[in-house]
Amino acid sequence: MPWPILLQTHQRLPAASNLEAWYTALLARLGTPAPFELALLGGRLAATPGLAFLAGYQGALRVLWPSAPWSLGALCVTENKSVRPADMQTRLSDLLLHGRKDFVTAGDAADWLLVAAREEPPAQAVRLALGVVRNGDPGVRIEALPALPLMPDIGHARLHLDGAHCARLAGDGWDDYVKPFRSIEDLHVLAAVGAWLYGVGQESRWPQALQLRLLGLLAGCAEVARQGPAQPATHLLLAGLFAQFAALDPELHAAFAAGPAQWAALWQRDRGLLSIAGAARGKRLANAQAALGLQL
Repeated sequence: MPWPILLQTHQRLPAASNLEAWYTALLARLGTPAPFELALLGGRLAATPGLAFLAGYQGALRVLWPSAPWSLGALCVTENKSVRPADMQTRLSDLLLHGRKDFVTAGDAADWLLVAAREEPPAQAVRLALGVVRNGDPGVRIEALPALPLMPDIGHARLHLDGAHCARLAGDGWDDYVKPFRSIEDLHVLAAVGAWLYGVGQESRWPQALQLRLLGLLAGCAEVARQGPAQPATHLLLAGLFAQFAALDPELHAAFAAGPAQWAALWQRDRGLLSIAGAARGKRLANAQAALGLQL
């Protein structure tokens, strides 16, 4: 693990004119890191929580698809505020994609897009596939959406597909990709944001105890990253990490209040990013406890 690099890094990458430029500069600094290293060191080098999120998100995508290009990518699942396979209208037939995805994180900057689409014949049980398309290919259109109050520096987009030719990834789109990605993304984003916070703590000279607790959280993230994302124990351990992070909230609040206003403003704006999908994590925790025969 690149712990000495994390501990000895003292200069952030400045925010760039666009996400692609920032990510290109990040890779120029890191080379070809492993997915967790991309999340960890990308978070440490990020100028904002949103850019830390982007590094974690890209690391998570490379766990999901180890052969992914090194350019920016995105996973496209949501339709009409739902990720349920039965609610999807996007279809894959003869390697052609038709449909629309309504909320694609960093979609306006992505070079490649992983698209969840139904492929079952009529009157059969819903079955998902995952296809890969490139931004700008025939039949692929990206519609940029207005910036959100949370992480306004990370754009979102709507994806329109009109007979777009794709490469289909092997396996089941739900069980092998969409479902495990929820936990993979949670872990890598937590690591990236934790590394961003550790960097702020270094620069702002936060109390040593708080800095050490953040390092302990990151070490825990590294261990959980070694586990299979579909295992019940992994969901339990991941819930433990989020509980550990939540317990730091009073100390973080006090540290930001005592430090530079610029960091406090960024954290106040974006701190909610780690609360996203909290309900889904709670359900996975309950299922993991039941599978393991535990009551906590």
